[in-house]
Amino acid sequence: MISTLSIANYRSLLNLIIQLGNLNVITGANASGKSNLYKALRLLAETAQGGVIRALAKEGGLESTFWAGPEKISEKMKTGETPIEGGLRKKASRLRLGFSGNEFSYSISLGLPTPSSSAFSLDPEIKQECIWYGDTYRHSSLLINREGGVIKARSDRNWNILTKNTNNFESIFSIISDPVLTPEVVVLREEIRNWRFYDHFRTDSEAPARLPQLGTRTPALHHDGRDLAAAIQTIIEIGDQSALNLAISDAFPGAKLTIENTDGHFTIRFHQEGLLRSLTGLELSDGTLRYLLWVAALLTPRPPPLMILNEPETSLHPDLIPALARLITKAADTTQVWIVSHSKELIDSLEQNNSCNSIKLTKEFGQTKIIGQNLLNTPSWHWPDKNK
Repeated sequence: MISTLSIANYRSLLNLIIQLGNLNVITGANASGKSNLYKALRLLAETAQGGVIRALAKEGGLESTFWAGPEKISEKMKTGETPIEGGLRKKASRLRLGFSGNEFSYSISLGLPTPSSSAFSLDPEIKQECIWYGDTYRHSSLLINREGGVIKARSDRNWNILTKNTNNFESIFSIISDPVLTPEVVVLREEIRNWRFYDHFRTDSEAPARLPQLGTRTPALHHDGRDLAAAIQTIIEIGDQSALNLAISDAFPGAKLTIENTDGHFTIRFHQEGLLRSLTGLELSDGTLRYLLWVAALLTPRPPPLMILNEPETSLHPDLIPALARLITKAADTTQVWIVSHSKELIDSLEQNNSCNSIKLTKEFGQTKIIGQNLLNTPSWHWPDKNK
């Protein structure tokens, strides 16, 4: 489980440190920074997939993602005594992302490249990556340290150089794969790769989830929901079928969900009380289909270490929100869950759970802040080296 997330110099997230629990609800007004927080977490996930450089390029390049305000906002700027303006920067611009976990913690620092004649001269460079043991960084707990092209691993009290010529566009997760010499890299890489992001379920008339699909065992629903029928059938056979039936009846009293198998092609069959025949995916409303997609995602037989849901209330009728909240709360028993939401109904329902960690974002002078957070209750976080 991630216990602390830290982001520095990414869009409106100049210096954001968040303490996390099993069930986390991210809320805030429009433009408060919820989307930036979600995107930053996606960038962290891309480090283990080998796609962080490409992901930044899609955002317009590293420089366009940097905090656009002054390096430091003084008290006089806040009170209006002096105008908000920049000056000569004292530190190199770096985008920093990091998290602490139950066992291992990780951070990455990205910066602009040195001028060159390369056609890829706009690609950002990975300046530093670190893995340390425990949830608080100390030099004595550092296990892997990558500075520029040099990667070192700790062995007892000594440091072994693993490589001196690492490409500046490749993460350590793409380079190191020795489970004996560097088990912490392998463990973290697999953990991050198993994070699941759900932010765009297709429910249009031609959505694959509505149509018969070739079915294979599917313990994890695809991020766009294309394999819904196979995921439901997998829950029926090797998952918690009673929880599946309860989730359906909770939202639609008297209803039942089955999967029709025709020569290996699976089709949803939704049985509603009072109807003489079942409905196929083509006949379901967007809201009903979306709820079924959330059922398949949240009742996965293979719970991931982290599941992030972006505005799960989209297209759902208010009457379905309490059932969705109960489904999310149940999922949080076996996986760490993040919810980014605008829905007051969903937020209120989730906050009834005593273990819900509610994080309310706001903006002050363009910078995303957590409402109620101050110097006394901000989680402890130290970057390995702020100059890298």
